[in-house]
Amino acid sequence: MSAQTKTVQPTVVNGINVDDLFALIDGVKREPAKGKTKWHVTTTWQGQARSRAEIESYEIGGEKVPRRFSIDIDEPRELGGSNSFANPQDHLIAALNACMTVGYVAQCAVRGITLESLAIETDGEIDLRASSGSILPCRRL
Repeated sequence: MSAQTKTVQPTVVNGINVDDLFALIDGVKREPAKGKTKWHVTTTWQGQARSRAEIESYEIGGEKVPRRFSIDIDEPRELGGSNSFANPQDHLIAALNACMTVGYVAQCAVRGITLESLAIETDGEIDLRASSGSILPCRRL
């Protein structure tokens, strides 16, 4: 006679493990400090208008979680760069959209709503006169 072990499959909605998400929510309700996160990025100049942002870890609930990523950043040629990578504004808007997307998808998942698609479009404007010194006085070093 052989014994069979049943494996419980996690509940997944919109690609999110809802069981894990509810466990996180319940843990934060019991101990609010578990909901505190800390993020750190080091950015170094790579020449011309290029820079590289390095991520080594983040903290959640006081626990350090290693994760290594590099993000290369540049400016368009018209703004002094080589147009090799997305510029800081692209990254900022993309991060905002990604934050809204994950929040929306997670909220749908916990409510059992299956999404077929989701797109968020965001526009941003910058007045370059401010950085060129024509609005604010700027001294050359």
